[in-house]
Amino acid sequence: MRLLHTSDWHLGRAFHRVNMLGAQAEFIGHLVTTVRERAVDAVVVSGDVYDRAVPPLAAVELFDDALHRLADLGVPTVMISGNHDSARRLGVGAGLIGRAGIHLRTEPAAAGTPVVLADAHGDVAFYGLPYLEPALVKGEFGVEKAGHETVLAAAMDRVRADLATRPPGTRSVVLAHAFVTGGEPSDSERDITVGGVAAVPAGVFDGVDYVALGHLHGCQTLTDRVRYSGSPLPYSFSEAAHRKSMWLVDLAADGSVEAERVDCPVPRALVRIRGTLEDLLADPALARHEGAWVEATLTDPVRPADPMARLAERFPHTLSLVFDPDRDEDESEVSYARRLAGRSDQQIAEDFVAHVRGTGPDPHEQGVLRDAFDAVRADETVREVAR
Repeated sequence: MRLLHTSDWHLGRAFHRVNMLGAQAEFIGHLVTTVRERAVDAVVVSGDVYDRAVPPLAAVELFDDALHRLADLGVPTVMISGNHDSARRLGVGAGLIGRAGIHLRTEPAAAGTPVVLADAHGDVAFYGLPYLEPALVKGEFGVEKAGHETVLAAAMDRVRADLATRPPGTRSVVLAHAFVTGGEPSDSERDITVGGVAAVPAGVFDGVDYVALGHLHGCQTLTDRVRYSGSPLPYSFSEAAHRKSMWLVDLAADGSVEAERVDCPVPRALVRIRGTLEDLLADPALARHEGAWVEATLTDPVRPADPMARLAERFPHTLSLVFDPDRDEDESEVSYARRLAGRSDQQIAEDFVAHVRGTGPDPHEQGVLRDAFDAVRADETVREVAR
């Protein structure tokens, strides 16, 4: 059975204020063409179909168009909700849409209930594990500790239990939206840390033939059987080195996997450049980047006048400007933004405690802070879904 694995469409998302809807529509067209020309038997979409719980109308219309085009091809599609989606909204009409071969899996309770498709070699069971917010689903899975690993492990126990009841030789595919250990994140993914831990081990998924992951925006192979497709378009400059693609996966009769990357159309290259303003404006080696989306980091000791306007004369698609002066300076003079860069909410709070009290929080206090941040994040998720 030939699968096309994709995820993280983020329909409705902009890139540094650039409307990406046209590029997203082009990707949908490319997806449909790939399904048709490469004789794909099933499409799997591993979450974050939309960029937010209440997407703009234009994004909903594009999703509707994608569903119609996939259904017209007669190729089954299995989709799960991600942490950016409203699972309840995405799942509206799932039973009816399923009759057209578009199978939406947004309910955690259905983790052990597969979509079963067949080829010449027998059945393939597709298990959709939507994004599992630990604080919200721990009751469903009967776990005491709300953590990503515990709820995913409980969901996978249901998968393996159901698979054990299937005829011998039944192959299995799991769709999941999670941060799996070994994956390389980028700046454009929403933090899903719980209890100070975001990642779960790949071993959680043992016992199935292929795991189609979503959440991380870079295409990655964790094992031959566990892969991220990544997002089809870039959504931050941290993805400048990404090759945007989908996985074309051939699942053999014995469950073995062969995978090929299928490149996605990207509207414009991304590049990060660094140097003084005058050097960036004069360096002939940078001519190849004049048509790219640019993030420029200026190292001038003193901030130059009108830097964005001057950069735009040579690099008209400059979208981000960062100042990182090459000079000796005390930590007290470093900007607030630079001091916080790359630090988690937990680390910032612990630093604040140390600054005010003269000593950092003890292990018990660290736990209190973690619980507080987890509670706030879970509450924000509930309120966003309820909008």
